[in-house]
Amino acid sequence: MAGIEWDDIPADVRARVDELVVADERLGAVRELWENDRDPRIGLNDCQDLVYRRQVALADRIRPKPKPPRDLATLIAAVEALPHIPDAIEALWDGDSIGWMTLLLAVTSAPRTEAGLAQIRHGGDLRLFNGQVPPWPEAQEATELGTALARHFGLPFFFHSPDAPEQPDVRWWDTL
Repeated sequence: MAGIEWDDIPADVRARVDELVVADERLGAVRELWENDRDPRIGLNDCQDLVYRRQVALADRIRPKPKPPRDLATLIAAVEALPHIPDAIEALWDGDSIGWMTLLLAVTSAPRTEAGLAQIRHGGDLRLFNGQVPPWPEAQEATELGTALARHFGLPFFFHSPDAPEQPDVRWWDTL
């Protein structure tokens, strides 16, 4: 990290980063470091590393954001609030710097559109190293919810790779 340590960061930036970390705003904390006026600029990987170290140091103070409800009734209401009933319900894998998650989507074929219904994550990629997956619980939950939601609306449910994360996924509309 070219000798950059936490104490090398200006105090006001450190305070804002810690505030964001405690508020469970990891990406905002990375952005705060990335966009500060320090010269030389801190590299993105170093920003992520510093934020991760702050998460570890402040772990007992972090206030996790509440997860949006993912029950069937809430998802039915979300689909009913769309401007039109979708052609299918689809689950697909997505990933970020923390790890894999599944997305539950309402999709239409003409025009090709998607509306996010749920993001399902049951842990980060450390699970891979700890031997905790497979099975992938986020895939199981997405399959159960997606199947029930599709059945409710009389729609197909599509999940190209429920057994393991894969990108890019084959999308539902690619099968038409």
